Amino acid sequence: MDGLPVAAGKGAKRGAVIETERSVVVGDGASPTMSRLSWSRAVIIGAGVILAGLLALPGRTVTTKYVNDLFVFLDGAHRIVLGQVPNVDFHSSLGPLTFYIPAAGYGLSGSMGGAMPAGMAIVVFLLAAIAAEIVGSRMHKVFGLPLAIFLLLIVAAPANPGERIGELTFAMFYNRIGWASLGFLLVMYLPRLPAAGNSRAVDAACASFLVLLMLYTKITYGVVGLAFLLFMLFDRRQIGWVSLALGMIAVSSIAIEIIWRGGFNYLADLGLSAKNSGGLLALTALGHLLRNNLADLLVYLAVALIVLSLSPGYRHLLFVAFCGTTGILLIGQNFQAVGILTLGAGAVIITESHFRAKLLSRYGTARFALPLLLAFLLLPAALGNAASLAIHAYYTAGGRGKPIPLPAFSEIRLVEIWSAGQYEYFEGYNRTLADASAALSQLMSAGERVAVLDFVNPFSAGLGLTPPVGDSVWYHWGRTLGPDDHPPAEEMFADVDLILDPKWPIEIWTGNGLRDLYAHYIARHYALVRETADWRIYRRKAS
Repeated sequence: MDGLPVAAGKGAKRGAVIETERSVVVGDGASPTMSRLSWSRAVIIGAGVILAGLLALPGRTVTTKYVNDLFVFLDGAHRIVLGQVPNVDFHSSLGPLTFYIPAAGYGLSGSMGGAMPAGMAIVVFLLAAIAAEIVGSRMHKVFGLPLAIFLLLIVAAPANPGERIGELTFAMFYNRIGWASLGFLLVMYLPRLPAAGNSRAVDAACASFLVLLMLYTKITYGVVGLAFLLFMLFDRRQIGWVSLALGMIAVSSIAIEIIWRGGFNYLADLGLSAKNSGGLLALTALGHLLRNNLADLLVYLAVALIVLSLSPGYRHLLFVAFCGTTGILLIGQNFQAVGILTLGAGAVIITESHFRAKLLSRYGTARFALPLLLAFLLLPAALGNAASLAIHAYYTAGGRGKPIPLPAFSEIRLVEIWSAGQYEYFEGYNRTLADASAALSQLMSAGERVAVLDFVNPFSAGLGLTPPVGDSVWYHWGRTLGPDDHPPAEEMFADVDLILDPKWPIEIWTGNGLRDLYAHYIARHYALVRETADWRIYRRKAS
């Protein structure tokens, strides 16, 4: 601009500034933009490959807490490997993909220790491929790349969202899949960039994949995804791919049910869980959630107010409200206190929408304020997840930690990082597993099946036993069963030869509740055959 003729004056300078901004923010021309879009896609795919590799290559699992939750998924994976089908041969209020993902990981890694990391690595890679198309075709790299990496790290990090760095666990991994999938789906609020062309089939395929992934992993996220697609029907610019996506979801659901034949049982298991876990979020719980997430909510509100004041529109307002409201509802039914992860995605998306259409020189304050606010929403979670993934890779690569004392779980290691109390608690649980394993080795005959009056049965998968048919992989008092609504004993124990009653259950309310509910049935049909320091073991009476 220093070379402008003097005669051109301020008008020419202003024109040059506007043209520069147009090239940076809005119009990235045709061919240069296409190369930039390809570069963005390559970066997203590359990030997905790196994250998947960090998860899968060591071939082990390291955990510091929620070991019992991990056993739920591995029990389901073990059952699938032996030919059982979720919601057909065993009950679960979680979607079938919650068990097919670790089963695929087991098939890829060859061990229970590698099942969860390898399974999640597959998910990370698939989501990276979807993200490359969705984000790469709809967002400029300055906004799209940080958002894509933020969402991929949510899936890749073996940590429950909102918890401290180093608290490693694959527990509740379905929530991380749900948050990330929903985040990528929300990006489709933005129309495609002009240089990306128009591809209704590709958009519909991406959207339907994300919604189906959520529906068959944890249904609540899928319901929110469907609600978003219905909202998008009111965007005339995108109604084509949205309608096609809804059709794909409908046809795919019918095809899945024809093959699976467990859909109605899945809904019945969800209904039982809903009866025990209650309905909508109570006002007290809502107040705690709002207080715990107040900083993020205020920053999100600030971003929304800035964008809506500069680019007013009812659709933006509805989108902002949708991201905030559904995020609060989702975290309210999770075992999670902090981290409404739709806020970061929603804030980046509406900011991209604003800067795609406006010139930065008109809104100097927003140009600097919005990136800082977005960084506040994205950076803490992204850095925490990256650190947790790195710590997991470090510990698994070195074979650190204490193995779970069941043969098939020897590559699952319990480690102590920050919380000594958690480590001691689960170390005590490990001792009870070793005690039961020793007793079962003396009592069991070939082909006998066991059940446990506790949160989970780790012995079928951990000892390589044939699992029962008709029971559940997950018992949680006040969540999946209760005093009034619970599975009938005749169904739960129909295929069970040995019942293990823990003296020190991993989940005390569940252990006591199961014992009270089924004591009379057990007394009639089973006899005590062994009592150890940690267990009472019952065998079915001869008929």
